[in-house]
Amino acid sequence: MADQQFDIVVLGGGSAGYATAIRATQLGLTAAVIEKDKLGGTCLHRGCVPTKALLHAAEVADVARDGETYGILSSVAGIDIAKVNSYRENLVAGKHKGLQGLLKANKITVIEGEGKLVAANTVQVGADRVIGKHVVLATGSYSRSLPGLEIGGRVITSEHALELQEVPARVIILGGGVIGVEFASVWRSFGAEVTIVEGLPHLVPNEEESVSKQLERAFRKRKIDFKLGVRFQSVTQDASSVTVNLEDGTVLTADYLLVAVGRGPSTQGLGYEEVGIQMDRGFVLTNERLATNVPGVYAVGDIVPGLQLAHRGYQQGIFVAEEIAGLNPVIVEDVNIPKVTYCDPEIASVGLTEAKAKEKYGAENVTSYEYNLAGNAKSSILGTAGSVKAVRVVDGPVVGVHMIGARVGELVGEAQLIVNWEAYPEDVAPFVHGHPTQNETIGETMLKLAGKPLHAI
Repeated sequence: MADQQFDIVVLGGGSAGYATAIRATQLGLTAAVIEKDKLGGTCLHRGCVPTKALLHAAEVADVARDGETYGILSSVAGIDIAKVNSYRENLVAGKHKGLQGLLKANKITVIEGEGKLVAANTVQVGADRVIGKHVVLATGSYSRSLPGLEIGGRVITSEHALELQEVPARVIILGGGVIGVEFASVWRSFGAEVTIVEGLPHLVPNEEESVSKQLERAFRKRKIDFKLGVRFQSVTQDASSVTVNLEDGTVLTADYLLVAVGRGPSTQGLGYEEVGIQMDRGFVLTNERLATNVPGVYAVGDIVPGLQLAHRGYQQGIFVAEEIAGLNPVIVEDVNIPKVTYCDPEIASVGLTEAKAKEKYGAENVTSYEYNLAGNAKSSILGTAGSVKAVRVVDGPVVGVHMIGARVGELVGEAQLIVNWEAYPEDVAPFVHGHPTQNETIGETMLKLAGKPLHAI
């Protein structure tokens, strides 16, 4: 087969990769996406979308279980995991079909097969070569483990957890970050006994400390157990259970051990180092314009050090396409990219924590306010506890917003605008926030920081 040539060749069809290709064709460039599995990558098939489908099913179970609180005579007779999985699979399949149609509509060539970078402008796919004026690396990530901890049997990753054909009676989760607390939330709602093991002092340790503490209180109330500040030592398993030993001598037994210690870059064996691309522990190093040290080669998404989020991948893909097209685009730095953790209660944040703001600006130059959701009518209707905390520079802009409570992920859009536009609370305070909505919590927080609180104390 003759070599295929394009303006942009994208290696990887996940969030970052297909976003690159779509934006490139919108700008009049030709683009090809090489994907060995399915378009949509981890996010669509093994990450964001299927896990949130499970979380929604879990929320339905919780609402039905608590119906009597609201005068609704409902209960949960059980969890039909086969139907839950069918709901999840049908949702993913529908989004996958839509994505295939989207790429076709944008006249993007999709090449199925495992690609390997063999030159700065060439990707080998089987016996064929795909040549691009520019090559964009977007090969995504995989579930990490720990040294000496072998995945297999009843020691599983999030990918295996999605495919379970049963609700475990007892489960241990190694890692209290985003993946760990989301699966803990799902399984607890489905009736499992859950224990999280986190080596750092708090759950979701990258979040504002007050948010972490509120999540811990909420999890205790939900009877989700957790061991903080203690590290994993070893695991043994038999046909029906796993036994986990911690370094402090604690011994835990469960049906499964979910290893949720983060994700690593999928770059091994793809020719990157052989072509001369600078790497660090498997990650592809780039400059601030996402260009590698090899001219004409860019990298986007989870293989670039930093946040591993689908929407960061979208942003980077769009950015690189526009950069190649000569548009001189702007990129949002990682700290100001919104983050949402979809456990119950939800967590959403953007910008600096109070501690990081004080490191950057000096403790005397930073102030904050934390608005309790108990003062918000819609939050009370939903029956959620939590808070919205804003961090500002004294007489300056808001540099961070941190939230916990049911559905607060839906509020992070306005929070992102406030932080990224470097708005002062005084700028936001005059805006009207609909009543009764949870969106009012941001308005109340800004009013307080502007020195004219309404419902805030």
